[in-house]
Amino acid sequence: MRFITKLFTRVAERYLPDAFIFVFALTLVVYILGLLKGFSPREVLDFWGNGFFDLLAFTTQAILILVTGFALAHTPLINKGLKAFARIPKNEIQVIIATTLVMMVCSWLSWGFGLIAGAIVAREMGIVHRGKIHYPLVVASSYAGFLVWHAGYGGAIPTLIATPGHFLEEQIGVISVTETIFAPATLIMVVVLMIVIPIAMVMMRPKANEPRVSLPESEIIKEEVASATEELSIKDMTPAERIENSRLVPIVLGALGLLWLVSYFGAGGAVTINIVIMTFFALGLFLTPSVNKYINSFTGGAKSSYGIIMQFPFYAGIMGIMVSTGLAADIASAFVSVANEKTLPVLGFISAGVVNMFVPSGGGQWAVQGPIMVDAASQLGADMAKVVMAVAWGDAWTNMIQPFWTLPLLAIAGLGIRHIMGYTAVVLIISGIVLSLGLLIL
Repeated sequence: MRFITKLFTRVAERYLPDAFIFVFALTLVVYILGLLKGFSPREVLDFWGNGFFDLLAFTTQAILILVTGFALAHTPLINKGLKAFARIPKNEIQVIIATTLVMMVCSWLSWGFGLIAGAIVAREMGIVHRGKIHYPLVVASSYAGFLVWHAGYGGAIPTLIATPGHFLEEQIGVISVTETIFAPATLIMVVVLMIVIPIAMVMMRPKANEPRVSLPESEIIKEEVASATEELSIKDMTPAERIENSRLVPIVLGALGLLWLVSYFGAGGAVTINIVIMTFFALGLFLTPSVNKYINSFTGGAKSSYGIIMQFPFYAGIMGIMVSTGLAADIASAFVSVANEKTLPVLGFISAGVVNMFVPSGGGQWAVQGPIMVDAASQLGADMAKVVMAVAWGDAWTNMIQPFWTLPLLAIAGLGIRHIMGYTAVVLIISGIVLSLGLLIL
């Protein structure tokens, strides 16, 4: 395992550029494929430009999840709790297992919450156990736990088809989450991954006599600067400064948010990305000592969101070409054409993994691939709920080598994509075997 990991890590560190270069390469490949499909250069360019702004709402949501999660993590109560949790593991093996499982549990509840909580825990592990653990592996362990998000309570595809009025309701009806997320087969695969992935991550750790890479010193300095604030005595403050340093304003705003959430869930509301954002906002404000301190924490999170701001529009452009030229549909159809009712879920899983490299959005991918898979399942007499979950698993699977979702996590962790991709590439192989066998056997 160490040999394979070292091989992938060396390749990633030497040849894998910044995630933005990955976006450029994907854009170039998709543009050329669009031309080969028979579209003119101008038409492909229009597809790219027209799709460029299709993810603006989602981009804003992703930024707010990162920033509000960052601010929440830096409130005194949460920060102390995370640091206390990070001290529970006593050695590198325990750190790796705890970090992986925390991400899995949080991601199962909500992908947005999982990405932020997992990143914060990994970062705190790096601070508390600095010099004793291989920090890139710990961060990679956190991201590996993200695998289960689409099989959880916040899974985009299974919750979408469980919602009356979804765009494929005429073809498949409304499929309850009891047949997808809470189906025995799905739960078994989640449990198996919760056992296999932490073991795999532990096996990838360097030998005892090999050097460990610690959390970058610049990140430690940044942490110290962020926590060091100049305290003014009340008598030295102006009236405006007293309001800015008062606990009244944030606690009232936070309480309003929390009361609304209680009302929302009391009326049967479900967890969505917007609800996660509201939760982070409300808790962050309610737990912060003052407006000034919340603004300082919020600013720190905003600085960390540059990768999302810069790259998400380009991924939207790639999606625009993939959808408008029919490339995504072609990829899915190629796999479906050789399937039968038994193999369709596995082939759908693999095709979803390929499509996810170009359309890294669960909801967006289902809009492209869903109609094809539903039609194939109907023609072959395959289990519709199982086929749907196969696509969901495929979307989550290749996230292990798709930088799109690493951006918020790496922004908090203070690392680059090349630091973790060697490890997550191994996770891709292991999880691919586990999930393929699960879809065939269960």
